[in-house]
Amino acid sequence: MCPLSRSLLCILACVIGARAVGAEEHVLTAKLHHLRSGAVREWADFPETAEGPALRLTFTAAQNAGEQTLRLRHRDVKQTWKLRLNDRDLGRLPPDENDMVTFWSLPPGALRDGENMLVVSTDDKQSDDVMIGDVRIDHRPRRDVLSEAQVDVSVVDEQLNRLLPCRFTVVDDDGALMSPGCESNARLAVRPGVIYTASGQARFGVPAGRYTLYAGRGFEYAVAKAEFDVRPGETAVRQLSLAREVPTPGYAACDTHCHTLTLSGHGDATLAERVVTVAGEGIELPIATDHNVHADYEAAARAAGVRKYFTPVIGNEVTTPQMGHFNIFPIRPGTKPVNHSARDWTELFHEIRECPDVSVIIFNHPRDLHGGYRPFGPEHHLSLAGENLDGWTLQANCIEAVNSGALQTDVMQVYRDWFGLLNHGMRVTPLGASDSHDVARYFVGQGRTYIRCEDRDPGTINVEQACRNLAAGRALVSLGLLCEIIVAGDHGPGDLVAATDELQVDLRVLGPSWSRATHVGLYANGIRIRETQILEPDSSTPGMKWQGTWRLPRLRHDVHLAAIATGPGVKEPFWPVPRPYQPTSPVWDSYVVGSTGAVWIDADGSGDFNSAFDYASRLVRESADDFDRLMTRLTEYDQAVAVQVARLVHVQKIKTRTELVQAAARTDRQSIKDGFRAYVDAWKECEIARGEKK
Repeated sequence: MCPLSRSLLCILACVIGARAVGAEEHVLTAKLHHLRSGAVREWADFPETAEGPALRLTFTAAQNAGEQTLRLRHRDVKQTWKLRLNDRDLGRLPPDENDMVTFWSLPPGALRDGENMLVVSTDDKQSDDVMIGDVRIDHRPRRDVLSEAQVDVSVVDEQLNRLLPCRFTVVDDDGALMSPGCESNARLAVRPGVIYTASGQARFGVPAGRYTLYAGRGFEYAVAKAEFDVRPGETAVRQLSLAREVPTPGYAACDTHCHTLTLSGHGDATLAERVVTVAGEGIELPIATDHNVHADYEAAARAAGVRKYFTPVIGNEVTTPQMGHFNIFPIRPGTKPVNHSARDWTELFHEIRECPDVSVIIFNHPRDLHGGYRPFGPEHHLSLAGENLDGWTLQANCIEAVNSGALQTDVMQVYRDWFGLLNHGMRVTPLGASDSHDVARYFVGQGRTYIRCEDRDPGTINVEQACRNLAAGRALVSLGLLCEIIVAGDHGPGDLVAATDELQVDLRVLGPSWSRATHVGLYANGIRIRETQILEPDSSTPGMKWQGTWRLPRLRHDVHLAAIATGPGVKEPFWPVPRPYQPTSPVWDSYVVGSTGAVWIDADGSGDFNSAFDYASRLVRESADDFDRLMTRLTEYDQAVAVQVARLVHVQKIKTRTELVQAAARTDRQSIKDGFRAYVDAWKECEIARGEKK
């Protein structure tokens, strides 16, 4: 084609909407377009009506003799959205809800003379509201576009003045993650807008422009920020320092749920990338939990030069077809994987107990639906009373209260499940975990657990001690906040406290400067008995959000105490809290949360802890068939015991559901009213769910 013809085609492109920028770039559309797969709006913050199910851009161009580059911006991508140019498959947008700019190679001949068609669409029928647009074609090869300017950045620990593994986040002037001109290697893990570095240093290319760069190292550290404007051929050099803001002496930062593409077969983080991300997020005790394999990070950590920053633990996510998922560890090297095809929990837990050295069994994301089975759905589980309705006994000693890769719409949902288990007599430790399969879609260690153990040297943590303390409940749950509890002067989670008088409870809520706490509550047997709104952060101690003391009058019977702090979710691009994996509402109020494990209060002087179920069983047994006597004695107990009594008299056919409602109406004791009514409502929900299933 002659030069004149090419010029005429360029002019025509401008006329129909492909605006020329300089001599290098054509804008096919400058706006972001709201698209939707499925018939139902996914999130309430999107308009009720989308522009359509696909983006189709018709434009005029000349055939490209050499490689050119397609640039586009997208966010809230969850399903598989495909890019096609003139019926040629260019690839699939990364399934990532973050706002980002990505670049796609257009091989020679991808463009044709005259009319061209770019289509972004999906074959998925599930609801997915996305924003896609700001589409441009650059006449240069992708490598040249992404190396137009350079960035050279390093990060040191502010206290120690030495280079530190970390995560860099790069956003453009619109606040979107900018794809960098570098790739993952032995020391880097790279995704659009995100670069993890094992060394604390990175050099990468970017298109010329104005950028903001953030450097962070997970929950315990501040975020450093640098702004720069680079022109073609320029290099921006920045040296940053990170301060540790959240003190956690005597606690090891643990992520009990980590995956790799290499061993799990899905997600995008290779084994080599995973160990770099673990070091970059400040995780001291990562548990390798790929699906139905015994995974080990040791060799990969040494190859990347990050072994001194953490102590890897061999684990396995025992992933069953229809009984839920269970993380188990530590596992003796060379051990045969657990049979994940067991027929029920009895057989499954027998298999797990036969696995050498395993001391921690975690019930993962109990509210998630996998294989058509939701373990803690009301058709299978009476959450309020902590009872499995299929006749199975849960033999796990830990439960994921917070899974940052599969958050619940209601922050308290799994905490209520946990309280129900404790009230039923189980000793179960609440955990925070990331369930990360990816480098940057869900950050490893965003949800994490702090385990009481010696952690001065993160590369030599005593795994046996850590696992023993975790199973014993000596742990804290963190997603952007940390909540600490001290009872009677020196007792924490997992401890038994003799309490024959007034009880002093000291609380601290901690977090980095970029996270905010607004509420903290104290729960006895799962019932909130104290709470406060946090208006201003306490600046007396680094990382302190709030501290206070509550005094409890003498308790009438044993209870478990736990504290939970919450705040608004982080939305900044350096640590965004993701939307729920399986939402129960289109309305999403992002949150951060930190909680304690349970402190066991021996108020009756027995020398041991009695659960609400223990008390209820004794009351029902000793009252025989005298319901009036039972009601009289029940006035000395709290709502949690009343729930367990209601369940027992209902199951034993002492009283019907209607009679329980009538009994609640007659009593003057509020704890009995609330307990009986709550049980009746919860059982009704289970009946409906089980009936619908049948």
